[in-house]
Amino acid sequence: MSSILPPRPRFSGHKVRICVVASKYNPEFSDALVENTIDELGEIMPQSRVDLIRVPGAFEIPVTISTVLSRELPVCVIALGVIIRGSTAHADLVAESVTTSLQQMAVAHQVPIIHEVLLVDDEKQAYARCIGANINRGREAARAATSMIDIFIELDRTIPRTNNRSNA
Repeated sequence: MSSILPPRPRFSGHKVRICVVASKYNPEFSDALVENTIDELGEIMPQSRVDLIRVPGAFEIPVTISTVLSRELPVCVIALGVIIRGSTAHADLVAESVTTSLQQMAVAHQVPIIHEVLLVDDEKQAYARCIGANINRGREAARAATSMIDIFIELDRTIPRTNNRSNA
């Protein structure tokens, strides 16, 4: 696990549309993830449009993203949520299912999906990753999205496509 936030990337300035799908569960932490992600996106890409969709829990994130991707193609999707382990394997099962689903969709749709659905052991870890300044995963998600958007814009310029994807 990294203990510091990666440097803020420079963005090429394109106006793009990003979709954030975030769980409402564990609201103290998930709300902070959303706020930090959107604030950071606003600072790095002030001309971009960010659509926010809130869902009940982490398990509902993949089906929501799948629906978004079947109807429209945002240039990037950010998945946010906090799963806190309990005394059963439920949290691990949900986290594994979400991770697998997000990766499969990203590859199938050729759209970056930034995965910040966190699986943590306790509230102390959740606080450090969602509210703390050093390893804030919301800001990290925005920075990863910015980097991936730039990469995909450059790929669209340099590699011919047989099926055009809109970047706006």
